[in-house]
Amino acid sequence: MATITSLVDTTTTTNQGKPGDTVQINGTALATTSRVNFGSTTVTPTGVTATQVTFVVPSTAPCSGQVAVSVSSNTGATSNALPFFVIATPTTTGMSVTCLPAATGGAATLFGTNFLTGTQVGVGTVGNVAVTPTQNSQVTFTAPANPGQVGAVSTQAVTITTAGGTSSSGTTLVDYYLAPAITSVAPTSGTAGDSVVINGTSFIGVDTITFTDSAAATALADFTPIGNTQLVATVPGGLATGAGTITVHTCGGNSNNQAFTIT
Repeated sequence: MATITSLVDTTTTTNQGKPGDTVQINGTALATTSRVNFGSTTVTPTGVTATQVTFVVPSTAPCSGQVAVSVSSNTGATSNALPFFVIATPTTTGMSVTCLPAATGGAATLFGTNFLTGTQVGVGTVGNVAVTPTQNSQVTFTAPANPGQVGAVSTQAVTITTAGGTSSSGTTLVDYYLAPAITSVAPTSGTAGDSVVINGTSFIGVDTITFTDSAAATALADFTPIGNTQLVATVPGGLATGAGTITVHTCGGNSNNQAFTIT
């Protein structure tokens, strides 16, 4: 009678896998195998020798959990059964950050379910990052930079691949931001309370505008966005007179330091 000694999923190299994986059944007296018994499902082998039978995990496999696997011969004799563990497909539910600088990428934590057998996190067209999750519901990784980005904001789908497959794309997203750039200010000098028009690019999601004075002291300015290329800021009080700078900050980082004189 046939005897099974081990089950090896050729994708995971363990006795764990997902529907669609090829599994090797190793043992003795397997040459007369005519079917594989995968729990209550009968599967036709894809290969049979005296010491090995291969089959594909059926789509009817449970979402997760243990399944007994045995083989039966053309005379109806059935071998012993060994356990095979169906690994659930991962899902993602969100990120610890909503945006990243395109120039550098950065640290992020992905949240979801069924992460423990994860091997990589995919960040859209930006690239993949190898991971080794230690928790089932989250994994921390360093998202890669996006140096080829052209638009001010590039939205990327974040997925995770595990032994159970790859999570659905589009469920969790992250935005890459180019750093803002100041091209001009008008006027180029002013005193506390004056309005200054700041022109530039990638003024999306501006969170701070910083005025630096001649003594390197800084102050945050109140501002109003006019569009993606223009801002109106109010010169803050408490700064020393003389040559200084203006800097705009977004999730993409700091802009260049644009000259401005406090009068």
